[in-house]
Amino acid sequence: MVEQGTHKPLAGGSNPPSATTPLDDLGRRLDAGARELSIPDDAVLVLAVSGGPDSMALLHGAARLVATGAREWALRVAHLDHALRTDSHADATFVADAAAALELPAVVRRADVSALARDEGRSLEDAGREARYRFLEEVAPAGAWIVTAHTLDDLAETVLLNLLRGTGTAGAAGMPARRGRVVRPLLGERHATLRSLLDDGGLAYRLDPSNADPGFLRNRVRAELLPILESLRPGAVERIGRYARLAADDDALLDAVAAAELARRRIGDGAIDWHDPPAAALGRRVLRLAIGDPAPSAERIEALLEAASGDRGGVTIELGLGRSASVRERRLRLAGLSRKRQSRTDPDPGAGSADH
Repeated sequence: MVEQGTHKPLAGGSNPPSATTPLDDLGRRLDAGARELSIPDDAVLVLAVSGGPDSMALLHGAARLVATGAREWALRVAHLDHALRTDSHADATFVADAAAALELPAVVRRADVSALARDEGRSLEDAGREARYRFLEEVAPAGAWIVTAHTLDDLAETVLLNLLRGTGTAGAAGMPARRGRVVRPLLGERHATLRSLLDDGGLAYRLDPSNADPGFLRNRVRAELLPILESLRPGAVERIGRYARLAADDDALLDAVAAAELARRRIGDGAIDWHDPPAAALGRRVLRLAIGDPAPSAERIEALLEAASGDRGGVTIELGLGRSASVRERRLRLAGLSRKRQSRTDPDPGAGSADH
């Protein structure tokens, strides 16, 4: 479904002159986020555009900054059709046409996300996220930045979902504004604000009906839980975002402590010395760091922590994806790490969730 802004002129046939337009405002908001992330003025940006309101705000804001000379970015548009809806090809056409209207190069590709989920034992949400980032990494040239349109609403939803799953500080941080070359310059903006600016500017966007499907937990968090929290405490989304930033700072510090502890415990033959076990909180983090992404389940980490800290030897713990850990005489040896699949550790929205 395509939505078009419904902004109408004031009585008398025209709006009064204004110093800024909705496009200018989109550009200003994007520019502020880009500066916080230190994105260079002459960077190559690969814009992840689904066609929804948030990504269209990203597209038009970036194009406006370049058109006005505020930035000298080289923009490219990337769209992945997940093939989860019979009309998903219309989204791809819409994005390609929007890019062409702005005279921007675009790469549009179709992926069988259902098959990926089946072949790799993933949920549809996880498979969609994995397919999307694989695609973006593939089409982004060396040195380019990958830019997504995640907003403060996405961050709050992710934090709440992770809390419902019993997360630690890493999950409480939600999603980072930057990880490697993936950046989210609109992470401080509200979805409603961006959509309103598109409407005021008469700019079209697509609405994905799967975002209203209550079968996806994220959709229920968005449609039911967040409104309740906002009614109990106006500004709840902003406060959750502030909490996520504090959790991210704590998580970064704890990761640095764990990395130093892991380095201290490494033995020349590759084993990890677990004599004099660390505190449980630090031990869990050291083990997750040693194993790498994707992290094993909390239950497997706990089993390994118990085995490593106990008196029993000769124990092997399966970690999933062909990985295992053996414990003997308070020494841990990890096997199969080279066979682990690559995965994005950011818990950002997947199918039925992104760019609502």
